[in-house]
Parts: sequence; structure tokens; C-alpha cells
Amino acid sequence: MKLEIKPICKMNSGQDGAIFGSYLFRFGSRGAGSVYDLGQLGDEYAEIAPIATFMLDKCDLMCPHSNSVVFGVEKYCEEDEFPLLYSNVYNNYRKCEDKLPGVTCVYRIMREGEGFTSQLVQLIEIGFTEDRVLWRSAGDIEDERPYGNFVIDRDRGQFIGFVMRDGDRTTRYFGFDLPRLADGEPDEALGVSRVRLMPKDIKWQFDAPYHNFIQGAVCKDGLVYSVEGFHEGIHPAIRVIDTVRGCELLYHDFFLSGQIREAEFIDFYRGRCIYGDAYGNTFELIFS
Repeated sequence: MKLEIKPICKMNSGQDGAIFGSYLFRFGSRGAGSVYDLGQLGDEYAEIAPIATFMLDKCDLMCPHSNSVVFGVEKYCEEDEFPLLYSNVYNNYRKCEDKLPGVTCVYRIMREGEGFTSQLVQLIEIGFTEDRVLWRSAGDIEDERPYGNFVIDRDRGQFIGFVMRDGDRTTRYFGFDLPRLADGEPDEALGVSRVRLMPKDIKWQFDAPYHNFIQGAVCKDGLVYSVEGFHEGIHPAIRVIDTVRGCELLYHDFFLSGQIREAEFIDFYRGRCIYGDAYGNTFELIFS
């Protein structure tokens, strides 16, 4: 598998995001969302501005970092335009006693005229993030990023969680059935249901390498496209992971292609793989 990188546009900076129809929703680390109309993209490189901005619901109580963001399959109501949106807390509470590792927020996205709003409707939590056999590195090794990312395999109806393990420099992937909105127990503080995924819920798992901090991710046709990297000087990169065969198909160091900025966003738009760095520089990734 080879990779070509083509600049296509510039947008505002941000973390990960997700595409539905022609709309790209990209989020900051404190709940601020920007919506772009990708129908504005032409053949020439251009700067595009958001058509709307909004804040994620209840982010004063549960604020996602949006290290990984995806649209799912289920809708809150049949009449809704958008399926449920999933965004993870990641490391936003790393300085708190309860660091909330492995927590993903689920939102209903609504359009009102030219504006957008959201409603927090569920939490999904990996319930074994302290387990030094399954989730964390064994022994006395303290993992630097034990918070966990996720993607959704919409075709197979699976929630895929994955985490960096510094002990053996692997990323461990877990497959679960994607929770339904009706699942879970009440979380009284937030007024939504909370689903806890436990070891008994694991459908499959395997390990793959990692080089750097995991960032945005998406799943398409059973393949996880996961970008990684950090500040300048630490190379951004992409990995393509086959979740059916349990192996890595591609590792590409973006630095070798002249890209030096922190990796953040990845998703697909009309069959095109769209990638963005932390500064809003946006590219099409062409695999062959």
C-alpha cells in the first residue's frame, strides 16, 4: 500500500472531527464545534470558513477532548437528520483524581435553521482501564497515555476501543458490540444513561505497533485509519490497521512527505480520505 498526499484546503485549527453528508464537524479540546460545508470544495486549493459554530451540550459537566470523533448508525429519532455523534473525553481530566479514562460521550446533533445544537444522550465507558493485564502495561510501568481512543465500524455494528501500552510499545485494539441508545444504567449527575463495557463484552482483541501519541481515527471497510504524532519535532504519521486479520497494513511517516505539523483529523468524504493537522491544513490521502 502506497500513499500520496494532496493539499486541498485550509480551515480553522482543531482536534478530530466527523463527516456526514457534505458536513464536516470539527471540534476543539473544550467542546467548541465548527461546521463546514464540503460542497464548497473545488478543484483548486482554498480557505474555507465554518458555516456555523456551537458548543457541545453539558461540557461544563463532562467535557470531551475530541481526540477521536465519529458518527454512528443509530439516530435519536427517525426524523433526525444526523445519526448519533461520538466524542471521547481522552485526557481532559488528567489532573483530576478521577481521570475518566476510556469515556466516550454520545450526542444528538440537531439543525435549527442555519445553526446547530447538541444534546448529550449517553456515555460509553471502558470498565477495565485499571486492569494491568487487559488495558494497561504490566508491572510498575506507568503508561503516558492510558486514556484510550475509539472508532465505530458501522458495517459490523462494532465499537472499537484502543489504547497505547508503553511497556511493549503496542496499541491494543478491542472490539465490542456497539451499544444501543437504550442500553446502560442512569447517570444521575448527567441525566443520561451510562454503558460500561467489561471484559466479558470483548468480542476480539489484538496488538499492533505504535510510534507516537494516537490522535484522530476512523474505520472504513474493517480498516482503522489512525493518525498519530504530537508537537513539531515529533513526527506525524498514519497507520492503517486491518481489524479482521488483526494486523497493520501501512505505516507512513508524514514527515517524509514534508508534513511536520501535529496530526489530528481523519475521515472519509465521498470515497476520499480527508486528513487535517492541528493548524487546519487539510489534505486528501490517496492510497494505492
